[in-house]
Amino acid sequence: MSALHARIHLRRGAVQVGVDLHVRPGEVLAVVGPNGAGKSTALRAVAGLEPIADGEVRVGDVVWESTVDGTRLPTPQRDLAMVFQDPLLFPHQSVLANVTFGIRHRADRPRTSVRTRRTGGREARRRARASLESAGLADLASTPAARLSGGQRQRVALLRALATDPAVLLLDEPTSALDVGVTTEVRTFLRRHVRTFGGAVLLVSHDPLDAFVLADRVAVLEDGRVTQTGTPDEIARRPRTPYVADLMGMNLHRQDHTYRTFSPRAVTLYRQRPVTSARNVWQVRVTGLVPHGDAVRVQLRGEQSLVADVTRAAVADLELHDGLEVWASVKETEVTTFTD
Repeated sequence: MSALHARIHLRRGAVQVGVDLHVRPGEVLAVVGPNGAGKSTALRAVAGLEPIADGEVRVGDVVWESTVDGTRLPTPQRDLAMVFQDPLLFPHQSVLANVTFGIRHRADRPRTSVRTRRTGGREARRRARASLESAGLADLASTPAARLSGGQRQRVALLRALATDPAVLLLDEPTSALDVGVTTEVRTFLRRHVRTFGGAVLLVSHDPLDAFVLADRVAVLEDGRVTQTGTPDEIARRPRTPYVADLMGMNLHRQDHTYRTFSPRAVTLYRQRPVTSARNVWQVRVTGLVPHGDAVRVQLRGEQSLVADVTRAAVADLELHDGLEVWASVKETEVTTFTD
C-alpha cells in the first residue's frame, strides 16, 4: 500500500477550493467543516469526479491526475473505492450479489476471455461470502438490498468497497443519512473495519463525532482552505478558529498569535460588575438562551463574544433574557493559553 498525496485547486460555484492532503497507508484522515466549505468537492476531485484546475493527485508513484503533464485517469482506473451518503446498492439484487459485483467490477478490468470472467465470478462470490461472514452479515446474504434498513445498507456498501482491496477508501458523509438510533452502531462498524484496512482512508463529514471516533488525524476545511490540522485530541484541546471552538463547545479568544480557550462552564455571570479576583471580566449582552443538557447555554456578545453554560436556577435568579446587559468573569486557572 502507498500514501495518498493530493494537491487540489479548483472552483465549484462560489467556493474556491485549495487543499493539500496527505494520507499514509493504514491512516484515516477526516476532513471536517461547515456546509459549503468544499469538503465533498475535494473528495470528488480525488475520485476523479471533479477535474482540478491546478495540482496533482497520486498514490505512491502512480499519478492519477496532474495539471503539469495533463494526466487524468478516469475514475474506474483509479485504485480506489468510495462510499457515499446514499449507499447506491442495486435494490433488487441480493446482498451477496451486491458485494460480488464490487469485487468483479475491479477484477474484470483487464478482461481477456469469457473463461477468465467466469473464473473471476466464482472467486468473487467466494470472497464476497467470506467478507459477509467475517462481518457478521452472512444471514443477510440472500436478502434483496431494497429490504435492508439504512444502517444495514451502509454496512453492506462499506463491505463492498473494502472487498475490492483498494489502495484508497473514500467515505463521503457515511452516517449523515442515518437515523440517530443506528448512527452509533454504524460508526462502530466503520471504526472496526477501517482500522484493519491497510490502505489510505479519506473521510469527509460535518459531524465531529465521525472524525473523533474514526480518524487518526483531522483537517478542518473552512471556505475552501485548511485552517487547522492535528490529531483529534489536538484539535479538541487547541481550537484555532471560531468554527473549531464552537464545534468543540469551547470559547476562543485570539490576540495576534496567542490563543486562549476555556469551557462555557467556566464562565460566571453577574447582574452587576463583580468584586472578584478573576482577571478576566467583561460586560456583555445576552443574545440567546438555549437548553443544553442539564444546563442552559447563554450566548453573549460584547467586547468579547462568549458562551456560558449556567443552571436553570441561575437563569431564574439573574432573570436572564435576550438583550440584558450582564457581566461575565472567568478565572485564569480555567484558561488554556497557547501560541502558534
